[in-house]
Amino acid sequence: MFPPKALLGNDRSMAPQSPTAAGPLVAIGGAEDRTSDLEILKQVFSLSQPDSREVAVIATASGIPEQILPIYATAFGRLGASRVHALAIQSREQAADARNVTLIRQSGVIFFTGGDQLRLTSILGGSPVLEAVRTRLATGAVVAGTSAGAAAMPGTMIYNGCATDALRKGGVNMTFGLGLVAGLVIDSHFLARGRFTRLMEVGASNPEQLGVGIGEDAGVIIHPNRVLEAIGPGHVVLIDSRELAHTNIAELSMGEAVSIEHMILHALVSGHGFDIDARRYLDADALATCLAEAP
Repeated sequence: MFPPKALLGNDRSMAPQSPTAAGPLVAIGGAEDRTSDLEILKQVFSLSQPDSREVAVIATASGIPEQILPIYATAFGRLGASRVHALAIQSREQAADARNVTLIRQSGVIFFTGGDQLRLTSILGGSPVLEAVRTRLATGAVVAGTSAGAAAMPGTMIYNGCATDALRKGGVNMTFGLGLVAGLVIDSHFLARGRFTRLMEVGASNPEQLGVGIGEDAGVIIHPNRVLEAIGPGHVVLIDSRELAHTNIAELSMGEAVSIEHMILHALVSGHGFDIDARRYLDADALATCLAEAP
């Protein structure tokens, strides 16, 4: 049984613990260029350590891994990967396979494809493969994901919900994610599929969570110092509810319309950023300063 909808961020005792990241996370909104200029994938690969150029592509979320894995293998090969490990991992048994764990441990970039984030978490949750991913992130590897692979990264994730009218109590389904970063809820294909009300409902139910809506062919780098950097030609929309003045969500029956007072929205473009913990927008100069001062 899944935990109650839209309430999971309130229960810290049950949520997966996020590792202390020494490497960057990259969340991509989906539909990134995989065959031409590879702008976002190029930035993902450029973050890897010079002596760790192997890439593990995990297609657990995908229902068609045999089609999607060769595309990413070719793309990362073009970018200079020394080896690309194509890991379908479609079962709990495969998520415990020692060879898959070994390939992840030796990779400098670990990439989750799109698909179904609930498939991703149900297969990888509590597995040796996921533990290996967390360990590699903590020791400096780049962990990236697109679409469902991005949405599943935080400790709390959206797995379903109406895009056009989700600002109703219970309009968004949520459960535990992969636990790679705390304090965020990520939604992908954000602008193309009109998902503003999904993150607004999340913010009303748990104002502590920063909503990160990532447009197609856009992404965010979440640096180890918890500064978020927008990349790609698209937009990244942030919905910050920490200073929420009032909402009626606790008083409603399921399906009733939610009211919200004082929810803050930011739209980031490439080269701009956001300090997650300080809740501070960073223009290009401020972002460069924050990254230069990072340990």
